Amino acid sequence: MNGKELLSFRINGDPQQVAVRPEQTLLEVVRDGLGLTGTKRGCDDASCGACTVLVDGEPVFSCVQLALLTDGAAITTIEGAAGDPQLSGVQDSLVMTGGLQCGYCTPGMVLTTHALLSRDPSPDDQTIRTGLSGNLCRCTGYLRIVEAVRQAAPLHAARRE
Repeated sequence: MNGKELLSFRINGDPQQVAVRPEQTLLEVVRDGLGLTGTKRGCDDASCGACTVLVDGEPVFSCVQLALLTDGAAITTIEGAAGDPQLSGVQDSLVMTGGLQCGYCTPGMVLTTHALLSRDPSPDDQTIRTGLSGNLCRCTGYLRIVEAVRQAAPLHAARRE
């Protein structure tokens, strides 16, 4: 296959098989190969979090994750939030608190928050700040984002039941 290898995974619940070059990142496969452009390209060096996706439920910076290392994994992008009540609850909280402005960081914030609340359904403010520390926002100053996570916590827990 011209130096490409076959990658199989589930993305947003749908099985996919994609031929990828060994050096391709997960971000390239998601955005360019599958057309899921909700995952944002920011820094390309894992310092901003805009490219965050969930791989088997854990947040991963897709800009530095080699795609081949996700063979067999379950991947969730922000597009997967449409069918997931927990993820949409996080989005609702961000909207209600004004925890988003330009929206560029929002996909990464939503997915990272979902993973945080799955691990710790009642985080305190320090845990929230630590949990979101890999996601940069240049617009909000984070106060409303922390408030949104705090408000999303009980909704997230209720939607798990």
